Amino acid sequence: MDIMAATMICIGIMLGFTFLGLGIGIGTMAGKVAEAVGRNPETKADVVHSVMTILIVTTIFLLFLFSFVFFLLFFNPLFI
Repeated sequence: MDIMAATMICIGIMLGFTFLGLGIGIGTMAGKVAEAVGRNPETKADVVHSVMTILIVTTIFLLFLFSFVFFLLFFNPLFI
């Protein structure tokens, strides 16, 4: 198998698992946030602030993943 084809397959698998994990994690987190705000509505501002901080950190890690993917696509160290 060609190295570039193997790289494309690995990138597809990596991105697929990433978005699957993000979807499951963010969905679970949103459910727990709705449950927490439903039980104690006074803490809504604190809970939303914490969730936004977590989502910003997750987005930064996702941008790092995309930069790694573009590095593999255009500057692949295995492709000579």
